[in-house]
Amino acid sequence: MRWRMRRAGSDDASALSLVASATFLETYATVLEGADLVAHCLKNTTTDVFARWTTDPATIVTIAEHEPGHAPIGYTVLTAPDFPFETRPSDIELRRIYILSQMHGTGLGAALMARAREDAAAFQRERILLGVYEHNYRAHAFYERQGFTRIGARQFMVGTTTHNDPVYARDV
Repeated sequence: MRWRMRRAGSDDASALSLVASATFLETYATVLEGADLVAHCLKNTTTDVFARWTTDPATIVTIAEHEPGHAPIGYTVLTAPDFPFETRPSDIELRRIYILSQMHGTGLGAALMARAREDAAAFQRERILLGVYEHNYRAHAFYERQGFTRIGARQFMVGTTTHNDPVYARDV
């Protein structure tokens, strides 16, 4: 499969919203409550959320598109850290990294992660932090292969359910 990655702009907010909801539902439909999934998507994967992120100078949003045709197939969001513990001024959070499951095993996830590291370095950040659902073992393994190590935990709400998610970090 072929893809391209590029910095997303505000005109990509609708496409990002669609792929964000699709990938979140696809990833968690069999492990989380349906009402919680829907509530999470309606709050956190909206066009407005992505419009804000793509126009925030402190946030980097990358969209991955299938070639040919440029259908959205994945994305990342790098932004100021939001964790319940003290972070360094040189930290950045990889708030989101998702790809459609049909892209698993193609190298797109690793390519998006490499791009996130490049973007973090361009923003003069030294460390990337990320939180991950406690039972998403595939993601844990991916992050560990990418050089991330666990540094803590945080509580994360999906709908009305609180999850205790590990937090990972790696130097840029």
